[in-house]
Amino acid sequence: MFLLSQKPSIVDHFIAELRDVDCQKDRMRFRRNIERVGEVLAYEISKTLTYRSESVETPLGKAPSRSLLQPIVLATILRAGLPLHQGFLNIFDQADNAFVGAYRGHNLKDDEFEVEMDYITSPDLSGKTLILIDPMLATGRSLEKVYHALLRFGIPAQTHIASVIASPEGVDFLQKRVPQCRLWVGAVDERLNEQYYIVPGLGDAGDLAYGSK
Repeated sequence: MFLLSQKPSIVDHFIAELRDVDCQKDRMRFRRNIERVGEVLAYEISKTLTYRSESVETPLGKAPSRSLLQPIVLATILRAGLPLHQGFLNIFDQADNAFVGAYRGHNLKDDEFEVEMDYITSPDLSGKTLILIDPMLATGRSLEKVYHALLRFGIPAQTHIASVIASPEGVDFLQKRVPQCRLWVGAVDERLNEQYYIVPGLGDAGDLAYGSK
């Protein structure tokens, strides 16, 4: 797992504002801070991708250059993932896009809930780089279910999962259930509470970005 908070950076400032109850009153600022974290995560992921060497014609000659070799697909869980998705799209501006409607359904029992999906659209994923985007990695169940649902569109060459804030439980769950996916996280918090929300977390990212449901 790659963890941005392991080294001090401007991302710490962005995440601090995301958590701050006063800053959260400004929805545009909240969305933009998530977008900024997405841009940084996308840049870090870009360092691990494969490039081809080529030359570019300039007004004064030819310059050696590199361009991405593998096509990228950005897959986002609606609706909370949209600002983070935009941050990634700002960097990978030629990427194809997939979208999934996934949410917590009814409780199966006191300590478990069902993940519901009611919408999924994706291009062919065969041999591509898939980046699965969700700002809050709580239990990890939604991300696992979405990942396996996306495989009906083809098997990607590699898969990355990107979140702003994660719980230790969610990280552990995904590392055990989908070890083939590399995790990229802004910060890992203390724990999940009884309602499966990350503590201290920041609240409901979707509501803070777009208003209460």
